[in-house]
Amino acid sequence: MDTATADPTVTGAGAGRPGGRRRFGAGCAALLFAGVSVVVGCRAADTDAITPVPQLLAFLPWLLVPTAAGLLFTLLARWWTGAVWGVVLLGLLAWFIEPYGKAGDPVGPPVAELRVLTSNVQFGRAADALVDVVRREEPDLVFVQECEYTCDATLKRELTDAYPYRQSVAGGGSEGSVILSRFPLRGTAGVPGTMGMPGAVADVDGHTVRLQLAHPMPPLPEQVRLWQRELGRLRDAAAADRDTPTVLAGDFNATQDHAAFRRILDTGLRDAARLAGADRTPTWPSRTLPTLGAQIDHVLVSEHFAAHRTRVLPLPDTDHSAVLTNLTLHAAP
Repeated sequence: MDTATADPTVTGAGAGRPGGRRRFGAGCAALLFAGVSVVVGCRAADTDAITPVPQLLAFLPWLLVPTAAGLLFTLLARWWTGAVWGVVLLGLLAWFIEPYGKAGDPVGPPVAELRVLTSNVQFGRAADALVDVVRREEPDLVFVQECEYTCDATLKRELTDAYPYRQSVAGGGSEGSVILSRFPLRGTAGVPGTMGMPGAVADVDGHTVRLQLAHPMPPLPEQVRLWQRELGRLRDAAAADRDTPTVLAGDFNATQDHAAFRRILDTGLRDAARLAGADRTPTWPSRTLPTLGAQIDHVLVSEHFAAHRTRVLPLPDTDHSAVLTNLTLHAAP
């Protein structure tokens, strides 16, 4: 037997193993970076693109995890070009995670205080739990999504004394929606959509405030265009009257990382959660909160409002947390 041929230290067979591991590490890093780059590229290009980009954009901050894993692979593989790629992706993600839209306090004097709550009760299942929260927190305005016939009857029976004014779209399943108010309401046409999106004008201590409930279709793979179209209608409603104080609240099925949602913010509306220091607080899905989730339930307000405190309240029997925020209405300067 030729021992020189059999000895890996002579033949070099063992020397190939580190090179193979480096190639494997570089391949894994490239695969992770490529996937993240598609989503980040669409975010930078201000487009929601097509499935699966809109769905992944909802969880954009969590793309830090595969990016960090890819960087680890590049270090193990000593792939320095890939390391630069990963660092650039981390920088872009950090930039986009920053809050989007305008901030700052209103200029005019305060004229009214109000508390707003929005909740998706998932086909009415959490109606009883919502009643308990409303009684405990005593909001002035309540926006309820997916409030089907049984839910609507429950709210009428339990809350009409405290909330004598309402505007609703009746419907089964996810189609029904309700606005409850302590303030006098005058109904408006609302926003047309697959699910109910009623609107109203409230008299808040003598001051006119526009109210609009938001509940566009979610960006399911076969419904991305419909989702974009209905968010566009909400954007048009927000832009229709920028002089009147406005509250646009509900389940938007979108985060600030979606271009269609940012266009609503570009009308001048601001997210009360951001104003109160609670931006990026996830509201869905409840089973993985607060470890993993997306902030898709929002209370958006015009520049006439200041937000002092925004809380995300867990509710049983629904996949959404409720959002409660304290607002101060300021007179126009």
